[in-house]
Amino acid sequence: MTQHTPADPAGQTALVTGAGRRIGAALARALHGCGANVVIHCRRSRAEADALAAELEAERPGSTRVVAADLREPAECERLVAAATDAWGGLGIVVNNASTFYPTPVGTLEPSQFDDLVGSNLRAPAFVAQAAAPALRAAGGSIVNIADIHGLRPLDGHAVYCAAKAGLVMLTRALARELAPGVRVNAIAPGSILWPEGPRGDDPDTRAAVLAATPLERQGTPGDIAAALLYLVRDAGVRHRRGAQRGRRAGALSRDDAADPALRARRRARPRARLPRRRPARRRAGLLGRRGGGLGRARG
Repeated sequence: MTQHTPADPAGQTALVTGAGRRIGAALARALHGCGANVVIHCRRSRAEADALAAELEAERPGSTRVVAADLREPAECERLVAAATDAWGGLGIVVNNASTFYPTPVGTLEPSQFDDLVGSNLRAPAFVAQAAAPALRAAGGSIVNIADIHGLRPLDGHAVYCAAKAGLVMLTRALARELAPGVRVNAIAPGSILWPEGPRGDDPDTRAAVLAATPLERQGTPGDIAAALLYLVRDAGVRHRRGAQRGRRAGALSRDDAADPALRARRRARPRARLPRRRPARRRAGLLGRRGGGLGRARG
């Protein structure tokens, strides 16, 4: 029987929000291609999500589920995570990809738009992560949040979207500290990957300006983001665990070992090598001064 490490997606359950189409669909395909069972979340794109599930089921029957939920509601986040955990008995990977994107120029912003953009881009990942944390701790799993380059560099006319994505970047950093070492939390901040839907994305002048500001003068691809995702959930996870093993071989105490009073007592009883005492910096400087011919106190 094949044995998989916790960082290997094969056999794990992966939840990808907003996975019915565009980048989310590419992320779901990539995880499924590595052997993960994938829960495809959607809100309005049910037809696309069902089509993607049928495509993946043809490759490996019984390996996908589709769950529709409005993640702007915390209760729906909990329901989605519960459905993902129950599907195959556990949860190892969460990808917070679902997002809403549209302009809100100053003077046109409505409270409903603010709630929508912050709800989908910041609040939803926070409540999904909170609901998933117990299962991810049990699996030694990981969270990957799909942020945006405009969470670091603002985009004109999109102040609320940019602020929400900036909040997601900070949420990632905070959760990485709070959930470590059992759960790894990272973010990917794509630049121009797919043109936005709507008039702005169809405008030739806008496209030309974006490409002119890009050093490679071309867009990235959803496959680029999928490759980054696989590095974070698979390759980086293996390195992290190897590093932890090296730390224990070198004599470091793991958290479980540190809780063992007998082991801690044996460690304290070991003889410790004594390092030679170093002279104070002031005295060493005085000796150097006398050897160099300066007027030290002894010669004054």
